[in-house]
Amino acid sequence: MILSVTFSKPSTNTQDALGRNYIKIRIWKNVSVSQKNNLYQCEMFTEKQAFQKSMTEKEVEEFIEIHAGKLFKSVVEKTDSEEITYLANRRGEIKILRKKNKKSVVESSKKINREKNYIIKENTQVPFLIELGVMTKDGKIVSRMYDKFRQINRFLEFVEDVIEDVIRLKGNVDADNPMRVIDFGSGKSYLTFAVWYFLHEIKKIPVEITGLDLKEDVIRNCQKLSEKLGCSGLNFKIGNIADYSEEKNPDMIITLHACDTATDYALEYAVRKNAFAILSVPCCQKEINLQLSKKKLSPENPYSIFTDYGIVQERFSALVTDLVRAKLLEKNGYNVQLMEFIDMEGTPKNLLVRAIKNRHGKTTKDGSEEILRSLGVSQTLAKIL
Repeated sequence: MILSVTFSKPSTNTQDALGRNYIKIRIWKNVSVSQKNNLYQCEMFTEKQAFQKSMTEKEVEEFIEIHAGKLFKSVVEKTDSEEITYLANRRGEIKILRKKNKKSVVESSKKINREKNYIIKENTQVPFLIELGVMTKDGKIVSRMYDKFRQINRFLEFVEDVIEDVIRLKGNVDADNPMRVIDFGSGKSYLTFAVWYFLHEIKKIPVEITGLDLKEDVIRNCQKLSEKLGCSGLNFKIGNIADYSEEKNPDMIITLHACDTATDYALEYAVRKNAFAILSVPCCQKEINLQLSKKKLSPENPYSIFTDYGIVQERFSALVTDLVRAKLLEKNGYNVQLMEFIDMEGTPKNLLVRAIKNRHGKTTKDGSEEILRSLGVSQTLAKIL
């Protein structure tokens, strides 16, 4: 399986072949839940900009075959078993070097040793994982879904960490007063089913979970599966995060890769409804990046240097967005941590916002509005919270 490929040292201007003069291209395996057919993310760099697109494994293989050692003189391909380097000399001769990936052997060994530490165990028949294609009927993890299995377990570790806080702040949890969880942007609902399974089946905690998404066919299928498996207290609704309303306040809000400002609306809902815990893994944070593209910061502005290069501006905007989110949550009475969700090889969207309601009320630690003002961008984030 191809894990990543990096193309560098173009032999000529790539404008004719690829549409732009790219100096570097990076492709990596994408495990996002919404990427069934597009399994790889491709980032293509010019001198000052970066462009992204999704690719299937077949398209990646074809791209390597066509351009490795030809359009790009240096290419490094990493698979789960080896590292392959393509080098081209001045005469156009291509040399291919192969090196066994010792790390993969070590990781495979570690993976076996870590089985007992997973919250949802391997080699155990878990109905929802079987139905969703992560696990075979005899409890084996489908090889191409192993990253998804790890991602689910990693998120459950964060859920486990906040359970005691939620129960402490809620006062008591029982059949008449269950723990209430909302998954905003639930998609195919791997995570929604996993959280229900963990709380209801493993921890034996009375729970009501709602998965919300805009895709009607996906929600219908998830609801049918919930009913088929007899998942009491697990329901799915069609709806927009921005205008969702529910009579009963949630105790916990979770989001996994809710796109762009959908994450902000989920956070706003959590704050407005006084949720005790928030676990959010943001996705494509575009607002600040788009605002920076539209505005020209003055040379005196300390942030103007970040707009000189597309890739720097994009990553800077994403980090600033999550920083502002954290500060606004602190301002609204939460203790906040920004944590690594999963390793970068698993997904580049690996930052998790973890927030626990502060019993003592609002904090004064904040600088979010000042950051937004100094960037010269709109204060939509500040208005939302």
